[in-house]
Amino acid sequence: MSQDDTDAMSRAADFELSDDTPANPLRTPTFGDIVNRRLGRRHTVKGMLAVTALSAAGTAGLWPAAGREAPAQGSVFAFDEIEAGIDETHHVAPGYDADVLIRWGDPVVPGAPAFDPLNQTAAAQARQFGYNCDFIGYLPLPRGSGNSDRGLLFVNHEYTNEELMFPGLGGQDETGYSRMTRELVDIEMAAHGASVVEVEKTGGKWRVRHDSPYNRRITALSTNMRISGPAAGHDRMKTAADPSGTRVVGTINNCAGGQTPWGTFLTAEENFHGYFQNEDAVAGHAEERNFKRYGVPGQRYDWGRHHDRFDIGKEPNEPNRFGWIVEVDPYDPASEPIKRTALGRFKHEGAETVVNKDGRVVCYMGDDQRFDYVYKFVSEGRYDFSDPAANGDLLDSGTLFVARFDADGSLAWLPLVHGSGPLDAEHGFQGQADVLIETRRAADLLGATPMDRPEDVEPNPATGRVYVMLTNNSKRKGDDTDAANPRGPNPHGHIVEMTSPDGDHGALEYRWEILVRCGSPNDPGTGSEWGAATTENGWFEDPDNAAVDGKGRLWVSTDGNKPGAHSNRSDGLWAMETDGALRGTGRHFFRAPVGAELCGPRFTPDDRTLFVAVQHPADAGAKKWVPFGRASTFEDPATRWPDFRPGMPPRPSVVAITKKDGGPIGG
Repeated sequence: MSQDDTDAMSRAADFELSDDTPANPLRTPTFGDIVNRRLGRRHTVKGMLAVTALSAAGTAGLWPAAGREAPAQGSVFAFDEIEAGIDETHHVAPGYDADVLIRWGDPVVPGAPAFDPLNQTAAAQARQFGYNCDFIGYLPLPRGSGNSDRGLLFVNHEYTNEELMFPGLGGQDETGYSRMTRELVDIEMAAHGASVVEVEKTGGKWRVRHDSPYNRRITALSTNMRISGPAAGHDRMKTAADPSGTRVVGTINNCAGGQTPWGTFLTAEENFHGYFQNEDAVAGHAEERNFKRYGVPGQRYDWGRHHDRFDIGKEPNEPNRFGWIVEVDPYDPASEPIKRTALGRFKHEGAETVVNKDGRVVCYMGDDQRFDYVYKFVSEGRYDFSDPAANGDLLDSGTLFVARFDADGSLAWLPLVHGSGPLDAEHGFQGQADVLIETRRAADLLGATPMDRPEDVEPNPATGRVYVMLTNNSKRKGDDTDAANPRGPNPHGHIVEMTSPDGDHGALEYRWEILVRCGSPNDPGTGSEWGAATTENGWFEDPDNAAVDGKGRLWVSTDGNKPGAHSNRSDGLWAMETDGALRGTGRHFFRAPVGAELCGPRFTPDDRTLFVAVQHPADAGAKKWVPFGRASTFEDPATRWPDFRPGMPPRPSVVAITKKDGGPIGG
């Protein structure tokens, strides 16, 4: 969940989307030939509808002037939009409070020490809130209740910014490696993973219960996990430390995720490639083709110098044990997380589930890289509403599908099943385990549609529609566009709406439309398309995460809004109209501090609290950030949010948003 690497704004940006990403090596050739037939007709019709809607609202032009409020008539939202901009702190719509709930380094496990940024240790960090919070999940306490005032918060810790975490690490040394010792590497490994904390609301304000027996840290350093599903025990999953191929230590680059109907959390392993080293070992390696498709070794971290399992020359199968969806039971702190291999191996952004009308569980996922794919998993078994605990293994058996978006507005779900079409021994797949370990290559062979960085894929259970956040793709060429990805290059991103027939998420054919094409409507060169009432503050770039609230309304957070040649605004959260004359209209609700992306929007069941994650404040190598104009380091960050204390570095944090009158978020 990082920014477009064409700006090289931070190591995180390079880490997510490396410069060696090919322009489109796996293009499905038929789409470029048929795009104009559908796209031209659709854009003409949509433009006519927008003008009609504006005329009805009495608005003077297509894009309301800066500061002008969108017409309230017909809107499903009732809040005053905030101004887009960029500064050192966060902002929320009038009438709301946005309180920092928990920060990097705050105690999690009972007895954890207070945060001391100048005296960090791996032992302390393994008991404290980790770095770069991303996905947020909320499950009520007690289990099975609908309690919106007390529950368990699950928060991912995606990656680390060493130059902001540790003193004296603002650059690279002459060897090209960070000046990272074994001690510092172990601290950042302990800062990865996830946190489980009990939270409660009293007097209208949220707090963490630091003495809760539920509180738990899951790390890349020491948390034991089980591998389940078709790839478990396969030879390609075995290592010297785990000859069974069914056990693994830790989880890395946990980006977005989801939560299941039976009360567990799903955390997605995204850019796992960056943690592995030893490029010289790739040539002639048994996994050479596999490694190249996933960008292994990414060599973004120096873990392989201190831990042999991250050196592919010493432990050749270790990369195959990452890139999965991990299931965690937060109600049982002693339980082992489980890597569910039936859901495929790729750079997972998230994994949101919905119970289908026939009882099967459907999980939607995106592979967050340029020219990669949208997936869904449909369970073989059916959800037992009478006994939620009996559903624990539903994600081990079922069918994984990849999407093909056709120019006539239809969508075909292609099954990734061994023996189907080219997924056979002739093409290097000896069984289903191989299909899942090399999910990307299997999807290539089936002719899936290469997309512009699919991130969150968010189902709306009330409507049967599903929203795909496509963050950007600066490497798509103008002659390599298709109906679902109509701009080349596309540094701004867009949102695709998929509609299942009659709310059947198990169907093999859907319909699809583009909801918005992001970017500034004031710049014709962006090719943006917004709803009729979008104001100067209501448009954005780089959609990333999404949430659907209890009223079925869509909220979108962003990663990549920035000054200069792009949006001249911080990332944040926007409410999105999805129906009626205002369809495609954005409305600015929350703004993050300089350098931060906004992640993990999550509502409580009563919609009266919205949790958001502010990730990597002060990042962006801040020479790119106007007006700060300097490199951002531990010693001299672009902001010291949220504490604003001398000597205290910026700290990724979870923020709890509530309405001052206690009402539901968004009106």
